[in-house]
Amino acid sequence: MPDERLSIVQVTPYRRTSPNPVNEFVERVSAELERRGHRVRMAGIGDQVKKVVREAPADVVHVHEPFAPRVSSTALRQSSTLNVATFHAPQERVLSTQVARPLVEIFFGRLDARTVTAPRTAELLERYFPAEYELVEPAGPERDWAEVADQLERIYRRLVARRHAPAGDPAVRRRISRRPLIEVDLHMHTDHSPDCATPVRVLLETARDRGLGAIAITDHNEVSGALEARRIAEQEMDDLKVIVAEEVKTAEQGEVIGLFLEERIPRGMTMAETIAAIREQGGLVYVPHPFDRFHSVPDYEHLLDIVEEIDVLEVFNPRVALTAFNEEAERFANKYRIVPGAGSDSHVAQGLGSVRVRIHDFDGPIEFLEAMRDADITRKHKNLVYVQALKLLQTTGRPKAPKRSVANAKPARGGRPRRKRRSASKS
Repeated sequence: MPDERLSIVQVTPYRRTSPNPVNEFVERVSAELERRGHRVRMAGIGDQVKKVVREAPADVVHVHEPFAPRVSSTALRQSSTLNVATFHAPQERVLSTQVARPLVEIFFGRLDARTVTAPRTAELLERYFPAEYELVEPAGPERDWAEVADQLERIYRRLVARRHAPAGDPAVRRRISRRPLIEVDLHMHTDHSPDCATPVRVLLETARDRGLGAIAITDHNEVSGALEARRIAEQEMDDLKVIVAEEVKTAEQGEVIGLFLEERIPRGMTMAETIAAIREQGGLVYVPHPFDRFHSVPDYEHLLDIVEEIDVLEVFNPRVALTAFNEEAERFANKYRIVPGAGSDSHVAQGLGSVRVRIHDFDGPIEFLEAMRDADITRKHKNLVYVQALKLLQTTGRPKAPKRSVANAKPARGGRPRRKRRSASKS
């Protein structure tokens, strides 16, 4: 809403009593924003920045000189909301960050808008950290602080408007709330994926034996395995639901999963074209392992480009090697209010159900998405090295999927015991 009052945290890398251009910028802009009814808190050296950023119910955290140590980096590290950065000084000290470039890039990947106060600053930053920088000049002879605040206010509102509406469809949620709870695994592969040797029937029997009520089969660039699984499940396993899905490799923007598909989507299209193809089938857009740099994932800029189109963001994947990658995904989902999801990304039956999403039973994509808004995600520890080794042993030297076969294929044991689902009529 245009007249919505925002909660904003302004962070300066200096003591707020120190006279300097950055502090003047922060103080003048903050005063103007407060005059308009926004709630503004300022923090600098000597303030409890961590507490301010983590406890304040902020819509936006605005960090000035984000490369500065201590206060600015602490604010970005602790923030779980929308972040705006302003770079003030056009100095070559940016070069000193090269030794810590991986860390800088992580923080850079938490910025939802980047601004500069001078063209020279933008030129310097674009040389070392290519991105889009919006010029927000301080007040001067032909510009007052109200104009500066106007420009920043527009940036804040533009970001806030991109957040997903959290309410969803209350009527659908009320309807499915009377349904039984089931456990779901939203990301897995069969031998119709080139890097997996698990037969469809083995996957289905393992899922059923481990008490899963629904699974999404997300083979790489293929839906044949998922369609086969759905056919078998509908004929022989009335207590297991199969979501036909596909993990699609885009041209240069990483992978994306389409849920509730009927036809294969070709690989190699742009992300926008792939999402359009998912929508044409009435499917949902699920972004897997979004911050795992060991997978083919959209970079932060491409992820920002599709924020409005993401229905579910995978916030936990047990095959992700570094916990920080899952944490970044959870942070991103929180700030944009995207429905969180999780899946085992199992390429061997032994990994199936290592993460479970407990939701109310559903029919179709609309009910599924509403059920996911109230989901509980539970994790079961699986040895990553063990599961990855099984994947290599099962796939190395085998024919390309889906032609390969496994002798005497049987469901994997272990995990939770199978349990009978309670029958309930759907409203």
